[in-house]
Amino acid sequence: MKTVTSKQSNFIPVAIIGALFFIFGFITWLNGILIPYLKIACELTNFESTFVAFAFYISYTLMALPSSWLLRKTGFKRGMSWGLITMAIGTTVFIPAALSRDYHIFLVGLFIIGTGLAILQTASNPYITILGPKETAARRISLMGIFNKLAGAAAPLILAYFILSDGDQLTETLKTLEGAARTAQLDQLAHRVILLYGVMTATLLLLAAGIRLSPLPELEEQQDEENEHKEEKKKSILAFPQLILGAITLFFYVGAEVIAGDTIIRYGQSLNISIEIAKSFTSYTLIAMVVGYIAGIILIPKVLSQRAALLGSAVLGLAFTLGAIRTEGMVSVSFIAALGLANALVWPAIWPLALDGLGRFIKTGSALLIMAIAGGALLPLVWGKLSDIYSARQAYWVLVPCYLIILYYAQRGYKLRKW
Repeated sequence: MKTVTSKQSNFIPVAIIGALFFIFGFITWLNGILIPYLKIACELTNFESTFVAFAFYISYTLMALPSSWLLRKTGFKRGMSWGLITMAIGTTVFIPAALSRDYHIFLVGLFIIGTGLAILQTASNPYITILGPKETAARRISLMGIFNKLAGAAAPLILAYFILSDGDQLTETLKTLEGAARTAQLDQLAHRVILLYGVMTATLLLLAAGIRLSPLPELEEQQDEENEHKEEKKKSILAFPQLILGAITLFFYVGAEVIAGDTIIRYGQSLNISIEIAKSFTSYTLIAMVVGYIAGIILIPKVLSQRAALLGSAVLGLAFTLGAIRTEGMVSVSFIAALGLANALVWPAIWPLALDGLGRFIKTGSALLIMAIAGGALLPLVWGKLSDIYSARQAYWVLVPCYLIILYYAQRGYKLRKW
């Protein structure tokens, strides 16, 4: 396999990976509006509706190692194509789910979409990490994050336009309906996703064909080969503390990111903010993340090291979380949206720190980090349960330990090389 090193030769691979990150963002952050949508259409509790995030993100944990095996067989390029095809299968499942208004079939579709994304993420994250000097890896990942979160900011607004443009009126209407009339109204609501997900299926299949025909090169698994001999005695992926602790940190980080993005609409509704206004809240969180990514591109590594960016993110996360809990109304919502700024540079900073020196273990290490996305499946369930028991605002206490763990990794965990 050849290695891409020059800026000129990097442009096309970076552009292609950027397009894939755009797709990641669009598909992933649809969940922010799918949660309140399915809560209405399938008549769910807060806890039940957060299984949207669970079904989507748990697939990363279950399918990351199989994804790593697939990539070893296919290489990065063909593996990305297969990931897009898998996602297309998942979006197709939404059609029978909508026709039957069966929440469980929706969850199956989300799991399959997440499986495809697990393949894509297992390939694309290490790919962009090793596509140049490791000192600037966080900056490259931040650039990918801009593509990702701009798509994510647009996604819930686009989906809301198609399926919940009349959300407040619909909610009031359903209160007056019973029996067959209510069922017919809910069925009509469920059917609104059919056209959009059909278009998404066709788009994903076209992209899969485009990736196969693209000039995207294969890369060596590790450009930093001079450190390879230092790890020759390590026979297991578990012998890399910086990786294991990095995966644990990513677990809590992804949980925090998903809670900030996917629960903010429901939080707004709990404060009696109308759906018409609240439907934009996820986009605000993602716009804040884009601001953070732009800051990362400008500041890393000339002003801030990857480790310093991670440390600052943890401190901001704690401050904004406590601000959200201690305030009320739109001020509290604004603090949750501001968590996007705190979260932006955590993922870009952890990846190069955790993969540093892994050599031949990099694909397995990447799969382990992808498995940590399970935090996005489990921690929102904790938020949902706490929200049903106490209140949506008090449920945000779950974020405090998340940012404390990120703080530990930034201070000490990233530099450990022996247990």
